[in-house]
Amino acid sequence: MRKLALAAAVAAASFAVPAFAQDMSTTGTTDTAVTTDAQVDTAPKAPDGTRAFGIEPYVAVMGGWEQFDRQAVAGIPAQPKGYNLDGALIEGIVGFNVPLGPVFVGAEGAVAKGVSGDIDWQYGAYGRAGFRAGDSGLFYGKVGYRWNNFNNFAPGVSGDLKRDYHATVYGIGAEVGPKDIGLGGITGNSGLRLRMEVSTFDDAHSFRPMAGVVAHF
Repeated sequence: MRKLALAAAVAAASFAVPAFAQDMSTTGTTDTAVTTDAQVDTAPKAPDGTRAFGIEPYVAVMGGWEQFDRQAVAGIPAQPKGYNLDGALIEGIVGFNVPLGPVFVGAEGAVAKGVSGDIDWQYGAYGRAGFRAGDSGLFYGKVGYRWNNFNNFAPGVSGDLKRDYHATVYGIGAEVGPKDIGLGGITGNSGLRLRMEVSTFDDAHSFRPMAGVVAHF
């Protein structure tokens, strides 16, 4: 009887040791996974949850309007009183942003076509810099160089309508993602933003409000 009890005790110990070892292995694996996840979560992130550093390409379509001063600007002939060089525009943009944590820098090129009024074509290149906020939100300033040509000048004003009149451009603007305007769930970190900006040509000699949609990747 005593031998039978001893045999039972040995058998129980044989099963208990592997089980204990397995539990220890599982616990160690879980702790390692938790540690790894914690390390990933502490990596730098931009305000919209994307990585803090990288390159974000985008394309955009904008619409708006521009009016130039009547005085001579960057070689553009002066316009008589009551006559303005202005018109509605459609603009295509290709560019990229470089996120740097809570801020960003970037560059873009643009071509605009006048759809009414005196402006024929515009094209230019710009640099941007600003702050990131919310779901893909951006607040920025921009500076660059733009070329303009026109369909028409005031009667009696001579000049080559196809000549490109060029000068420095300055502007400010903002972009907002869907969650910023209460439309969460429509896109992820890559998707659509709404852009609104105002710029001016050659030291505040024009007024150019524009708005449109940016598709970023």
